[in-house]
Amino acid sequence: MSDIAATRGHADERVLIPLALFALYVIWGSTYLAIRFALASYPPFLLAGVRFLGAGLALYGFLRLRGTAAPSRRQWRNAAVTGVLLLGFGNGLVCFAEQRVSSGIAAVAVASMPLFAALFAGLYGQWSTRRETVGLLVGFVGVIVLNLGSGLSGSRLGAVALLAAAMCWAFGSAWSKRQDMPAGPMNTAAQMLCASLALLAVGFGSGERLPPHPTWHATAALIYLAVFGSIIAFSAYLYVLRHARPALATSYAYVNPPVAVLFGVLLAGEHVGPFDLAGMAVILLGVAVITLSRQRR
Repeated sequence: MSDIAATRGHADERVLIPLALFALYVIWGSTYLAIRFALASYPPFLLAGVRFLGAGLALYGFLRLRGTAAPSRRQWRNAAVTGVLLLGFGNGLVCFAEQRVSSGIAAVAVASMPLFAALFAGLYGQWSTRRETVGLLVGFVGVIVLNLGSGLSGSRLGAVALLAAAMCWAFGSAWSKRQDMPAGPMNTAAQMLCASLALLAVGFGSGERLPPHPTWHATAALIYLAVFGSIIAFSAYLYVLRHARPALATSYAYVNPPVAVLFGVLLAGEHVGPFDLAGMAVILLGVAVITLSRQRR
């Protein structure tokens, strides 16, 4: 029976991991533009706090109604640490930076995250394979090529915030894999609830206030971020993080920049030049190298 269960589990992974990666590539690639739209009315830390509070409460309430056990005290503590690193610093600083830099620059800077993730995973004894390292470097070169054609510039403070966001996300991902975390979707709900409290405290403490009359587009972007960017995509990320190697789990960061560019073209009328197309092709090549390396293993 155990052999049958193991075989079924591997079969599920072969289907669910590609689906989860597709969600990360497309949905999280679109969230950079959605954040830009939402910032037209909402301040950055309250935007992230309201987003994760609404999504966390909805998901937690749904799971509890279905009979899912609440996290233990230890699991709440670990979810709080991970949630603050991934969502508090990781997403909150991206929202903060997008006040000063374009959404394209944000996606490009965050694409450095897989390199930090490979470093932190190596410190825990899980170094990337030679092929995965090649894929990571190829993907990063693609991000640089993509940036050459974007004509983007940003403030020094915004750049520091984005690099800090990438490092916190990478460390939180590596740290959480070795901790007692809530099971399944409850992990997503617990992390979002804990992160939302931290983000709201920072937002209100720094003088941010919720807008009395937000625009319809900004509110629609906030709802999209909560439902698709938080509940669906973040759940997919936590699943991939548990069932795939770090290089594959973080490969979305290389695909998000070209996806962000494509959404900018479709929804914001942005122009795509030859460097943009070349960068996308190199990024996808890097992801293919990482994926093939996993299949060989």
